[in-house]
Amino acid sequence: MGISNVYVGGWFQRTMLQLSEIYDFLRDCKTHLNFDLEKLAEFRKNLQIGKIDYGVAGEEYIEFTTALDIKVKIFEDGLIVLNNTNVSEDTLFADLDKVTDYYEHRLSPAFSYLFSLGAPVPKELANIETVFPYFIICDNASKDEINELLARTEKQKYFEFTNEKYDVIRGDKYYFINNKKQTLGNIERYIEEQIFIREFKGQLHRYLNLHRIIWEKIDGVKENVRVKGADIIKFSSKLEGYSKTVNLIDGRINQMSTYLPTREKIAKSDPELAEFLAISGYRYETLKDTLDYIRHLWGMTKTYVSSAQKLFNDLQSDVTNKSIGSLTIVTSMGVGASLIDLFTGSAPSFSAFGFVYFFALAVLGWAVNKIMNTISRKRKYEINDIEYEKDIK
Repeated sequence: MGISNVYVGGWFQRTMLQLSEIYDFLRDCKTHLNFDLEKLAEFRKNLQIGKIDYGVAGEEYIEFTTALDIKVKIFEDGLIVLNNTNVSEDTLFADLDKVTDYYEHRLSPAFSYLFSLGAPVPKELANIETVFPYFIICDNASKDEINELLARTEKQKYFEFTNEKYDVIRGDKYYFINNKKQTLGNIERYIEEQIFIREFKGQLHRYLNLHRIIWEKIDGVKENVRVKGADIIKFSSKLEGYSKTVNLIDGRINQMSTYLPTREKIAKSDPELAEFLAISGYRYETLKDTLDYIRHLWGMTKTYVSSAQKLFNDLQSDVTNKSIGSLTIVTSMGVGASLIDLFTGSAPSFSAFGFVYFFALAVLGWAVNKIMNTISRKRKYEINDIEYEKDIK
């Protein structure tokens, strides 16, 4: 049995505009933005780029080779596929590590810097550890040899597909494709679609989990029926942070709807992919349904965080009104003292006693204001909200 290639890949929303920026960076280290050119050049040097091609195959793409026997293909919609062309059965895991290391420690940091301006990636997404799908291409392997490879990587087989041209055996994150008489180009097209579908689904799952996490955090802020005035600003700040995250992720989710129809149309118009789509073609429709579900669920999350913000804004207004009332009391005391002086004509003269008199009034006013503020801060305000039974999501 021979192993000819191993592939890894990922997908994050891009357009032909970003693809042009990538091409300028890879080719000449050019940029129209205010980046540190020395730092940009260092990122490019670290990629060890060889030959660069710009082409069109349904979508525009960039393909380049490296001095490390790794080939990289980047599509305009953000799909990235890396291929290690120098592999063997004996060094399989080292070969997989090599291409993964290139993606994580060379390519990804360079692109992160290149796209570091503009709308940020929410920290909840930026720190997620990526688990790549690994595709291993074997040549005319027996069933026992494939099962042995599967046993070395994963203990469970998710599905198996066999015909006269190739076999596909999939575990959790490993795909074994046994090439019997199929062209490598057609197999690569299948791999590209599988990476896109898997990554698209993976992002939707992350958004589902983030919905759960953020919803519970908002519940944590609102779980106390009564809250101290001193804590209202702190809780309002937390809700503001959640709102910012929700809006950023909402934008990412809305972007996703633009990519799926294009990928589906290109894949289904390719006659060479007909057999491969028999394995995964149904998933396009499933992904559409899942995307609509997540979009509506995220709309509920936006409404929920907005309602929580309104509750605490109303409480903050209540605290402010009571603070103004406290100042009114202090002011009234000063006016009262002035009226006493006016009607009794017994205001203390400029003497030691008069100084003590006015000092005592100032201290009293300060003390009353302090007491009122303390009462306002420690006073507990009711959070009036509608309680709902939770559904399973």
